[in-house]
Amino acid sequence: MIPHTAMVLAAGLGTRMRPLTNDRPKALVEVRGRALIDHVLDRLLGAGVKRAVVNVHAFADSLEAHLARRTDLEIVISDERAQLMETGGGVRQARPLLGEDPIIVCNIDSVWDEPAGPAIARLAAGFDPARMGARLMLASMDACLGFDGAGDFFMDEAGVLRFRDGAPMSPWAYMGAQIIDPAIVDGEPLEPFSFTRIWRRLAEEGRLHGVPLGGFWMHVGDPQAREAAEARLASAA
Repeated sequence: MIPHTAMVLAAGLGTRMRPLTNDRPKALVEVRGRALIDHVLDRLLGAGVKRAVVNVHAFADSLEAHLARRTDLEIVISDERAQLMETGGGVRQARPLLGEDPIIVCNIDSVWDEPAGPAIARLAAGFDPARMGARLMLASMDACLGFDGAGDFFMDEAGVLRFRDGAPMSPWAYMGAQIIDPAIVDGEPLEPFSFTRIWRRLAEEGRLHGVPLGGFWMHVGDPQAREAAEARLASAA
């Protein structure tokens, strides 16, 4: 079942994207003529999501004005003007807006292709809250650009994840989309923190799972990665 609600993490400062973020939030940087946040909202809408909670911080007024022009899904703002809460803290602060059913959580600096159909729908289809706290969508390290790490996770045949930790490399990278039971943030203090803190706890419990993207992931984290993503999308078109 496709979740009704998603949360889009759009409050980051976008410092690595400068100078493109000198006058706008990272969410409004364009790739192939479309703002990053619209790329993500389009994917969510295409999978059947009806409502998006979006957190805002830098250039919040500009982002809210941009989002107000979208009428194809309900958009609710989680205001972080007073304090940037990071990925985990952002979800924790927005908790009253998220409901009790599973939700999709997405970063705004990911663009991807979907040769096997809507990836968000496949992510949601295999989520079992009785066994999982979170299910992460993962990109193969040989099918991505703009990601300069050595991988994030190992995944077994049942989809259970463990962190790369001290290993020199791992085959899977988190590509910025997950489905979660929102209750997993309920015990966290209302403070800025990375979602990795929750993933670590879930991994110890055997409740952190993953699924392959099944397509090519473009991590648009800096101007060079944006140029590379635009070039790839142009050649595909």
